[in-house]
Amino acid sequence: MAMACSRLLQPRSALLHLPFLFIPSSSPLFYSNCHVSSSAQVTVDNEPQQPHLRSSQLVALEYADLNLSSNLDLGHVRIRQHVNPLSSSFSVPAQVPDWNQVFADPTLPLMVDIGCGSGRFLMWLAKRTPKERNFLGLEIRKRIVKRAELWVKDLGLDNIHFLFANATISFKQLVESYPGPLVLVSILCPDPHFKKRHHKRRVLQNPLVGAIVDNLMPGGQVFIQSDVPEMALDMRNQFDEVDSLKHIDALNLDILCDSEGWLLSNPMRIRTEREIHAEFEGAKIYRRLYQKQM
Repeated sequence: MAMACSRLLQPRSALLHLPFLFIPSSSPLFYSNCHVSSSAQVTVDNEPQQPHLRSSQLVALEYADLNLSSNLDLGHVRIRQHVNPLSSSFSVPAQVPDWNQVFADPTLPLMVDIGCGSGRFLMWLAKRTPKERNFLGLEIRKRIVKRAELWVKDLGLDNIHFLFANATISFKQLVESYPGPLVLVSILCPDPHFKKRHHKRRVLQNPLVGAIVDNLMPGGQVFIQSDVPEMALDMRNQFDEVDSLKHIDALNLDILCDSEGWLLSNPMRIRTEREIHAEFEGAKIYRRLYQKQM
């Protein structure tokens, strides 16, 4: 384990000149798989905890500095884990917001997270770049969006916004209306819809790929990942076919990938909740990072 982690904790100079990759200066790159080892204790507020933590506790540790409230008045409503995006209830395009109302500076570079889930991942990023970038989370489960909106209000962030939206339908009109440049799009652990007859429900379809590539500014990036090999390959194949996109290991950068071209660690410096749960269960995370050519 120590050897594996030492490989990941390499100098980050190779990524410093990537124009839009989120790289905070406060901590080393590629740390996400080295947070907790089976033989180490975890300390929170200087109090030692038991070494064998549940995945939910690891999520809480990862996002502890957000200090998010759990006392939200959302009513007793069950949040569904899976929905059918082809349902008529999700066929109405999301209303384009007044960007001047949702962001303090709507001309900042924009990151869009498609299928943002709880939103913690974006909030963590937004908190660290308040004057550098705006963040837009698109989520198809309305109750989760409502909770994320309340959290953002509590945090007092003015560079992040969440929308209840079916990205397959709404992404294009949303990003085309945004005043600033689109610099990063992430699709992280989307619903795989395992059955072949349900593959048409997957979020990444040809029209969405086209909308992402067309609106991404030159030098902009696309980050994808999944803990389901079939899903990861499906997304990889679609983006590999785009001539204007190059995976970062093809750009002669010293980026750590395995022999099959998957990134060895999450370059965003923070793991998603699904990522934490999957790694806790021993699953491999398949990641790719593309950059649009100038």
